[in-house]
Amino acid sequence: MALASSSDAHKAIGRAVLRPRQQVEETIKAAILSGELRSGEMLPPEAELARQFNVSRTTLREALRSLVSQHLITKIPGARGGNVVRAVDYRALSSVMTEAVDNLLALGGIGFDEVADVRQFLEVPSVRLAAKHRSSAELATLADIVQRQKEASVDDPDIPELDRQFHTLIAQASGNRVLASLVSALHQATEPVHYLNLSPEVGRETVRQHAAILRSVQHQDADAAEKAIVEHLTYLSRHIQAHRAN
Repeated sequence: MALASSSDAHKAIGRAVLRPRQQVEETIKAAILSGELRSGEMLPPEAELARQFNVSRTTLREALRSLVSQHLITKIPGARGGNVVRAVDYRALSSVMTEAVDNLLALGGIGFDEVADVRQFLEVPSVRLAAKHRSSAELATLADIVQRQKEASVDDPDIPELDRQFHTLIAQASGNRVLASLVSALHQATEPVHYLNLSPEVGRETVRQHAAILRSVQHQDADAAEKAIVEHLTYLSRHIQAHRAN
């Protein structure tokens, strides 16, 4: 009769026992990821959570801080505040990316040019996919944005937001949610309009380029869309570099 192997004799049936803080964290995290706790939902008050988990307020707060650092909840200060569940979908990726890039730029861990270069690299495949996948609703919104840009003066405070909306919607129209999140995050972090000497001439040329991108996407001409976005991004890069050099 064959003897049982050492692996059979020592079958693994155990698993690591979590500390109270980790148990609280993992339980709340599982509830968020399963949808039991929905986006925007307020968690019970800390005193009530501590009672439910039978842990100290200190232990509970350590678990909540960890969940905040993972971008699963956010803490709203004030008498009517509390801990609120954050969105856990592809839109959350853009928010997390924007925050991380902003922090790295502020600390000097990465350079503005590095972020701008990657954004431009991503916008080319983004616009090609948008030409293929765009919807009629997205086209209508893009057309409205371009029309509003045409009517706005260069000192209109809405100009940066309209520019962000245009590039973000082109990325969303690509149909690739990860690509859209990355383009949106990097565009928000660099905010090209803030680095331009936005004269009336530059403003008109920028809007003309947006209109050319829109026409190419509308006609589902990926090659023309790529040519139009490259022309636009090259133009922006040249003027941004000149403005930052002064």
